[in-house]
Amino acid sequence: MKFMKKSILASVAVTLSCTCLPVHAIETNVIDEKWGKPTVVYGAGLNANQIQATAELFNITNSEYVNELIVDAYDVNTYLGYSLSSGSSLISSVMVQKTDKSGVVVNILTPENITKITEEQYANAAITAGVTNCEIDVASIMSVTGESALTGVYKAFEANGEVLDPERTEVAQDELQITNEIAQENEGQENFDSNVLDQTMLEIKQELANQKQKNGALSQEDIQNIVNEIIQKYKLNEILTEENINAIIEFAKKYANTSAIDSQDVLNQLNSLAKSFSKNFGDLLKQAQDSGLLDRIIQWFKDLFNL
Repeated sequence: MKFMKKSILASVAVTLSCTCLPVHAIETNVIDEKWGKPTVVYGAGLNANQIQATAELFNITNSEYVNELIVDAYDVNTYLGYSLSSGSSLISSVMVQKTDKSGVVVNILTPENITKITEEQYANAAITAGVTNCEIDVASIMSVTGESALTGVYKAFEANGEVLDPERTEVAQDELQITNEIAQENEGQENFDSNVLDQTMLEIKQELANQKQKNGALSQEDIQNIVNEIIQKYKLNEILTEENINAIIEFAKKYANTSAIDSQDVLNQLNSLAKSFSKNFGDLLKQAQDSGLLDRIIQWFKDLFNL
């Protein structure tokens, strides 16, 4: 009976995690003291009409309210470390505004068109790359994976005088791809929740930093133990394949060799993101309680199991 109640609560959590909270977009008519205007970066695959349609998604009523850039194949090679023959496939676009001590906040304005990457995955990887305290809006006028959207974020930061380490942006892209591939591979698996995977990746990075601060340089065995302990904490070892787990371990080893692991800024950003994970679940829970959805879900499970 005790196990069954825990299962019900876990199932409720997964159900709530699929419920969307309202999206809050960047205000383009507000001047920020750090960057001034927001910076919008359009994909090179867009023509003039498509750029205008994308601007409307960002609620840009006057181009004078934003700084505009184009992200192309050269930028993908520079920031992500792999080459494209052209920028024609770059469709997803971003708008970025620097904020003051808010952490990294990502809003996907067109979730129906960003087919693979979640807001949490974007934020997690951006922090690895060295992105700090900003709001990021992601949008696309057509269906895309969204995997290259962070290139625009990195270009926006450098355009505003904040240079990022190419080694870290490449490791961040590895993180995004590994997390996305594992999530896609396990989608539909019983008890798998991509939000739990996102939380796992975040905690691995937190613990790597904490352990290095306490004990100095981490051995390969230390890194493997940290990853396995956190995976077991969330019972992902019962769901993920050995190949999945090894991919996470290999990412953790790469991460531990970047300057991110020693950065207090990164740890602060990760802690802020962890709080937002908790807050979002709390907001979903309250939303469900207020609407009566939570009671209906719990009653459905009680009826199902004759509790």
